[in-house]
Amino acid sequence: MAEITLKGLAHSYSKTPAGSDDYAIRQMDHVWHQGGAYALLGPSGCGKSTLLNIISGLLEPSEGDVLFDGQRVNELPPEERNIAQVFQFPVIYDTMTVYDNLAFPLRNMNTPEYRVDPKVREVADILELTPLLSRKAKNLTADEKQKVSMGRGLVRDDVSAILFDEPLTVIDPQLKWKLRRKLKEIHERFNITMIYVTHDQLEASTFADKIAVMYGGQVVQFGTPRELFEKPAHTFVGYFIGSPGMNFMDVTHQNGKVMFGDQPLPVNSQLTQLVATASSSNIKLGIRPEFISVANSPTPNTVPIHVENLQDLGTYSLLSFKLNGQLFKARLPEGHSAINEPAFAEFSDRHIGLYIDEYLVEIGHE
Repeated sequence: MAEITLKGLAHSYSKTPAGSDDYAIRQMDHVWHQGGAYALLGPSGCGKSTLLNIISGLLEPSEGDVLFDGQRVNELPPEERNIAQVFQFPVIYDTMTVYDNLAFPLRNMNTPEYRVDPKVREVADILELTPLLSRKAKNLTADEKQKVSMGRGLVRDDVSAILFDEPLTVIDPQLKWKLRRKLKEIHERFNITMIYVTHDQLEASTFADKIAVMYGGQVVQFGTPRELFEKPAHTFVGYFIGSPGMNFMDVTHQNGKVMFGDQPLPVNSQLTQLVATASSSNIKLGIRPEFISVANSPTPNTVPIHVENLQDLGTYSLLSFKLNGQLFKARLPEGHSAINEPAFAEFSDRHIGLYIDEYLVEIGHE
């Protein structure tokens, strides 16, 4: 087991990086605490796999340090870090049986056979591989091969951490949920530090206690699934987390009011003051579709909207509407009354976020 610390870490694939755009990983400090179940979440190209490969030792960082329990390991190869890594596609020996595949990491360490057998059978039982132990790996399905690949990472008692690089890519969608739950059970049973890389927010939320959201080579927020949804620290987190994502408005301050284009917005005085005194012109308000209510009659806290369409999705309806020419989404509860024009939207004051230069600004709510 290990606490993994990234200190002043940065990485560029260019030998002579000229600026921040040349870095796959921009300078960061981060700690993965011992025994935690973490997800590294973000779109393709954001630096997730690069960061994971730096932790495992497959890549040496251009700058900064990787520390395991306070000890610098930058130059140590993967085998000396006691890291197990599970990749997108199964890494197993097709000519070996499932049993021998699971036993291989232990035998490679000269573990006595009397200790190999019970450990192999324990892991096989956890992953529901026991009926397949005598079968050659080449005869397995894709999801069975990936379970064997996972088992090879779990079979050793001395691993500091297990790193999963989008391990369910080749798995049938119907089996993904079951395998995510299985990984969660394994984590709770063995208390191993696990870092799970994915671009799928559902996978991340199902597996992890805490999620590091990456964007542009940086971790822009580290928090629980609930924190990422309720209080996104960066506009990208608001956009990326949730289905659909957060609505954003570019706003200005004019004549004592917060304006979205030509439309004044009924927001509280604290928010108005923060917009008025902002030193940047990059000012946005963000609100999730869940916190927009829509009615056919105006009130002092509503703004007029143009209804585009309403999708009935069973347990809720998704309303698309335009305000000042921009498309918004509102998630309406099941059984909501029909929306006809004229229509008016109200943004929950408690759930509006203020973002300056893309980052959340703490505000009070009256």
